[in-house]
Amino acid sequence: MQTKIEDHLPANRAVITGHGSFVPAKILTNDDLSHMVDTSDEWIVTRTGIKVRHITTDKESTAHLATEAAKRALERAKLSAEELELIIVATITPEMVFPSTACFVQQALGAKKAWGFDIAAACSGFVYSLHIVQQFMENGRLNNALVIGAESLTKITNWKERTSCILFGDGAGAVVLQRKQNAGRGILFSTLGADGTYWESLCCRAYGSRHPVSRPLEDPEMVYMQIKGREVYQQAVRRIVEAVTECMTRCNLTLDDIKMVISHQMNARIIESAAKRLNLPDEKVFINIQDYGNTSAASVPIAFDECMRQGKLKKGDIVILVAFGAGVTWGANVIEM
Repeated sequence: MQTKIEDHLPANRAVITGHGSFVPAKILTNDDLSHMVDTSDEWIVTRTGIKVRHITTDKESTAHLATEAAKRALERAKLSAEELELIIVATITPEMVFPSTACFVQQALGAKKAWGFDIAAACSGFVYSLHIVQQFMENGRLNNALVIGAESLTKITNWKERTSCILFGDGAGAVVLQRKQNAGRGILFSTLGADGTYWESLCCRAYGSRHPVSRPLEDPEMVYMQIKGREVYQQAVRRIVEAVTECMTRCNLTLDDIKMVISHQMNARIIESAAKRLNLPDEKVFINIQDYGNTSAASVPIAFDECMRQGKLKKGDIVILVAFGAGVTWGANVIEM
């Protein structure tokens, strides 16, 4: 396969050499939710495709989930934590306001040579982070990096609001990227976007500088995630289709060239609608939202790890990772395995 960008790709490539994921043991089923709010398994599955989600306990935090996923990715990459130079954690549910969750992961892993930071691009955070590492590695400034998507969304979920509480779960996924010269594979292309005009469609308003902890909230429920479902649905389908189309156009790819599209698992109906517009057959679209719910920045790396462990991707395959999230933000990466 030849691409438009093949002749222009740098000798240095960001190659995924390890992957891993981790979710809490505690499970919340649709039947469990039916005892908490006015809903049912049929109602939830019909509208979202979700059957169960994993829930953190009071003793589990985002850094804990991230660290466990990272350990599995490092093991598969056969890389020690001491060899890491950069750790990026994509999350909107960080360990605390500061320091960054990446610093807690660095400490837990013993990655003493690594610097790190968090990315707050919501569900798009993981694909954003991959592009950042791609640039560092193509420029020859970085050899080994760890990118993690980790969330404890259920800690900011309003369990009395049935249209949103049914959606979210907790978990983490991670990949190790290494700079390889003339590898003929790796991240080929990335596209990112944002439009702050739609920030109200998906947000959590407190506590930040606009609504600080020192001032009483106008609405106590501002501490929870708030969603405008119809607006999110329309924007998500549109942006996913645009991002994947740009990837295919810029890389001169046809549907036959693509082995798999792995989307952020926000809602099975959104993924199916976008896939239909792209004319993607079912076997080229990976969906695992039924087992995890929407885990925001963690969903793409969790799905990627599961896809790899199931043997659905092999060396030389082309995969497109795509996401849409609050901000609103969106992005996609084209990767040759």
